[in-house]
Amino acid sequence: MYVYLLTNPAGTVLYTGLTNDLERRLYEHSQGLGEASCFTGRYQCNLLMYFEALPNARQAIAREKEIKGWSRAKKEQLIAALNPTWAPIDLGTWDGGNSAAGN
Repeated sequence: MYVYLLTNPAGTVLYTGLTNDLERRLYEHSQGLGEASCFTGRYQCNLLMYFEALPNARQAIAREKEIKGWSRAKKEQLIAALNPTWAPIDLGTWDGGNSAAGN
């Protein structure tokens, strides 16, 4: 299970989500861009800034709820810890943050 944070190209919106298949879910978000009925479509959130793997659904749901309750500043700190340059994460080239996020 994965908890992830997306942003829009301007970096003005953060979206916290949960999935068991991160690649599929990111694809779904990218296909829904412009759909006014969904948050990520309305705000053009399709850039992966942060993600973490959790061992089971119970822990992932708890972590998602925890992060959703945080202030924007705290979410930004979480992102910066993994991805200090705020470069969109490409799962195809991601190496755990050693180069894709500028570490």
